[in-house]
Amino acid sequence: MSDLPDYPDQIPPDLHSLKEHIEALERNLKIVESRIDALEHPLAAHLPHPPGPREPALAAAIPPEKAAQAPNLFPVVGRAMLGIAGAYVLRAIEQTSAIPGAIVAAAGISYAFLWLIWATRVRSGPRITSSIYAGTSALILAPMLWELTLRFNVLTSTAAAAAICGFALTSFVLAAIALKQSRNLKPVVRVAYIAATALALALAVATHVFLPFVVALIFLAAVCEFTPGCNRMPEVAAIVALAADAAVWLLIFNYLAGQAAQESYPPLSRGALLAPGIVVFVLFAASISVKTMLRAQKITIFGAVQTMLTFLLAAISFANINPPAGARILGTFCLVLSAVCYVAVFIVFARAPEPRNRAIFGAWAAALLLAGGFLGLPPLLPILLFGAAAVGAVALSRQDRWAVFEFYGMVFLLAASAASGLLSFLKSAVVGAPSGASAAGVRVIAACAILCYALVRPLKTEGKVRQTLDLLLATLAISSVTALLIDGLVALIALRAIPGAHHLALIRTAVLCAVALALVFSGARFSRQELTRLGYTALALVGIKLVIEDLQNGHLAYIAASIFLVAFTLIAAPRVARARQKP
Repeated sequence: MSDLPDYPDQIPPDLHSLKEHIEALERNLKIVESRIDALEHPLAAHLPHPPGPREPALAAAIPPEKAAQAPNLFPVVGRAMLGIAGAYVLRAIEQTSAIPGAIVAAAGISYAFLWLIWATRVRSGPRITSSIYAGTSALILAPMLWELTLRFNVLTSTAAAAAICGFALTSFVLAAIALKQSRNLKPVVRVAYIAATALALALAVATHVFLPFVVALIFLAAVCEFTPGCNRMPEVAAIVALAADAAVWLLIFNYLAGQAAQESYPPLSRGALLAPGIVVFVLFAASISVKTMLRAQKITIFGAVQTMLTFLLAAISFANINPPAGARILGTFCLVLSAVCYVAVFIVFARAPEPRNRAIFGAWAAALLLAGGFLGLPPLLPILLFGAAAVGAVALSRQDRWAVFEFYGMVFLLAASAASGLLSFLKSAVVGAPSGASAAGVRVIAACAILCYALVRPLKTEGKVRQTLDLLLATLAISSVTALLIDGLVALIALRAIPGAHHLALIRTAVLCAVALALVFSGARFSRQELTRLGYTALALVGIKLVIEDLQNGHLAYIAASIFLVAFTLIAAPRVARARQKP
């Protein structure tokens, strides 16, 4: 033990001074705390401090209103159950037949409305109280209207639909009054509107009398669309709109399904069948127009989808009521709507910073133009209309702000090709039996395809979408040129002799080789990647064609000529590409 070092009993000077500083800081902190307590609580300045910290006690404290919230919910539920019990009392009175049914019906509906009014007058208790009372009112009204309409036949379908509308509108008016008093009653309106919508749709299906309930749903949808403040409850407006769509669709389907299906439904005139689909479309089209054009609001995705759904409902109902004339009138209407949408795109939304309105209205305009051209115009006019629209759209796409119109130009061009028979002509010229005399519409659309590609503005840096569109336009234009060349050469040979299979094979090989060289040359000369790609694609097709078609004909001289042309093209194509590249 004597070998261990001896440690001093006293703390070294440096540690001793550190200890003194810490003790001085603790004394100063206590002095500051006592002065703060004296300033904040003068009477308690000389009282001793509690031994423990106060923060855990404060954190564990629960506000009295939150502690009382859970027990207060039981009386609310109890009062709601008493309200439902009162509805059963009215139902028992109805069954006794001691009082006229009309009086009991009026009393029951008034009873449900009183509960709705009570839901809007609640000022204390849990926040869910108003929703519970509104739900109680709906639970009273729905079974009562169901039995009074279906079982007891006290109310007509029109009266039931009017009661449903009154129930929903009452909640809305009461909420508007409460809003002036700085009270938010959106939960009450939400419960009332959803309950009214579900009840109207259910009664329409159960009673087979669709028209009154369809009118009620369209009216509620109009209130949601055009009344200020309803945009704060988009889920309610969406539910009402979809319910109106479903009711109109059920009306159209059940009355157009056949005579056997119509026997269980009351007869309706042609105007009554047409009106719901047209009115619901006009309603939402007007709503979208007001919000986007007059109020400069951004169109919502649901609003765009809902407008398209209502248009389809109107189109189906209109086209099926009078098929021959209805389709033509519908096509003319589509052309008019397309013009309106284009006016909105180029005038109203041209300088708008938000591109969504411009994009959606542009897509609508293109779709309406296609539908109107096919439905409302004679056979030749859609070809000319779509060809002119394609050229105009591609020319407009040269501006950066309207670059999306290149896509529309491609769509119009494909529609024109299908309407004119250009696609069938391309197939017969390349792999079939060319006629030697192309139709006028085919030549017009082929010229439009070539002009569209000539109008495409080449860019140094293009995205994948733009490159794909350029490639598709180039493919259609080059395919048209190739088909016209093959068809023209076949027509020339037909002047002296009937062309055989070996003649057709050699003509196609020669034209494809010439087109491949021209494409490789043009792609290198003008820095157009899509032309270069098409040139080498044509070379690959020529090689496949040589094996499948040329070698199967059995004429050695023509086979040798085809092989010579393909070999020459394969050798010349890379040299042409290198020779014409810009430095």
